[in-house]
Amino acid sequence: MNTRKQISLQNGRLQIQHCLLEDDHRETGREIIEGMTQPQKRLPSRYFYDAYGSWLFERICDLPEYYLTRTELAILTANAPEIMAFFSGGFGDLVELGSGSNRKIKILLDALDGPRAYPIRYVPMDISESALYEASQELLYTYDDLDILGIIADFTRHLEVLPPGRKLITFLGSTIGNFPSLERVAFLRGVAQVMNTEDGLLLGLDMLKSPDLLEAAYNDSRGMTAEFNKNILHNLNRSLNADFNTTDFEHQAIFVKEKERVEMHLRATRDTSARIADLDFTVLCRKGETIHTEICKKFNRAQAHRDFQRAGLAALKWFTDPQGWFSLVLLKKTRMAMVGADFQETEEN
Repeated sequence: MNTRKQISLQNGRLQIQHCLLEDDHRETGREIIEGMTQPQKRLPSRYFYDAYGSWLFERICDLPEYYLTRTELAILTANAPEIMAFFSGGFGDLVELGSGSNRKIKILLDALDGPRAYPIRYVPMDISESALYEASQELLYTYDDLDILGIIADFTRHLEVLPPGRKLITFLGSTIGNFPSLERVAFLRGVAQVMNTEDGLLLGLDMLKSPDLLEAAYNDSRGMTAEFNKNILHNLNRSLNADFNTTDFEHQAIFVKEKERVEMHLRATRDTSARIADLDFTVLCRKGETIHTEICKKFNRAQAHRDFQRAGLAALKWFTDPQGWFSLVLLKKTRMAMVGADFQETEEN
């Protein structure tokens, strides 16, 4: 039987709620097979993030070419007190979707002059049980009075398990740019649907800028992004008993001007095949064929506001850097989201 389990640890200060079910794993298998049988093969980008992939990404964040993280950290540092003033009205949950490491959330917690300056609880949601548990342990050690509810879940599927009370939801790092336009709006609408009228959403957006800057960020001189891209195949080998030969593929990252996004691909350098044993599925890649592994949409304010409106959200405050390279946007749920809206949408950028 598929059941969710909740485990209480650390004398009640840490609770872990497990929301990944066998059905979720089967759905992931169907998604992989569907993607790898399309004319343009594709893989879900969340498969980058096993333990090694998460470690690699943290290293990428410190590379000189990768402006995103250091710019976002500077914006957080400059504006954390104003952002965390959300909790001055009383108890609430600080939610982080796709929590990963603690470096960003600690900037927000430190802005409180101690976790009990306002009574809050930290609620990280991540698909990796080990990463979530390790990050939670570090925070428990750092903040003596902080309570944590960790949720092991896929934030694209399990938003309904978020606590119903007052909350500030954070979705940082421009992860929203990894969604195609229809899926992006659908995801934001899903977030709006689990928000109360007094809740907030702090959303990270990487802004449109010079193609040279964008392509350099995803083609670093040390080759770490290339290794990160190939790790999606290593992860399939480990998790699904596949036998991809990663030396048969090379990393590609290009800015697609008409779609205003960077696309990451793995290009086959020769005819090659792989068996994914757990899915009873074999994939063939011809020389020159690519597997599309990630999109990284770059935004302007007009595009972002259209997405917000379609999702039933409205911007309360924009926080950005002097160059306008990155933005954090504080959003609220609109009346339209409360009553529901029917949109006739077409795929855009």
